[in-house]
Amino acid sequence: MKKLVAYFSASGVTKNAAEHLAKAAAADLFEIKPAVAYTRADLDWTNKKSRSSVEMMNPDSRPEIAERISNMEEYDTVFIGFPIWWYVAPTIINTFVESYDFSGKTIIPFATSGGSGMGKTVEVLKSLCPSANWERGKMLNRVSDRELENWVKGL
Repeated sequence: MKKLVAYFSASGVTKNAAEHLAKAAAADLFEIKPAVAYTRADLDWTNKKSRSSVEMMNPDSRPEIAERISNMEEYDTVFIGFPIWWYVAPTIINTFVESYDFSGKTIIPFATSGGSGMGKTVEVLKSLCPSANWERGKMLNRVSDRELENWVKGL
């Protein structure tokens, strides 16, 4: 059973969680990078005209991803990680889940956040990719390696 940890990280927090998770799960690691990198100004959520604000206010927004995973068919389980933006996954995650055929694969979302939980994130993502087997997912804020190992074992 081959596993992949795919993640989007704007500031490095989710990247750190993804790296620890990949180690705990003995999974390959893939960074979901936007075709156009986000600048500090793009990520200013207090500015309604910033790129991230504009994307998050438009449910049809699908930021382009820089690279594709060429061997997605080889993976049985895909962990998808992201920071929580506006109580859901960033729209680049919508782009990612719509870019591959996840039929029959197990998808396990994980997220990081400065304060909010996952909210309706999993329901929103499930609706974009209903042919996958979605697990509940987990917030990975300041989670120890032991906690990660126990979570992965329990899946």
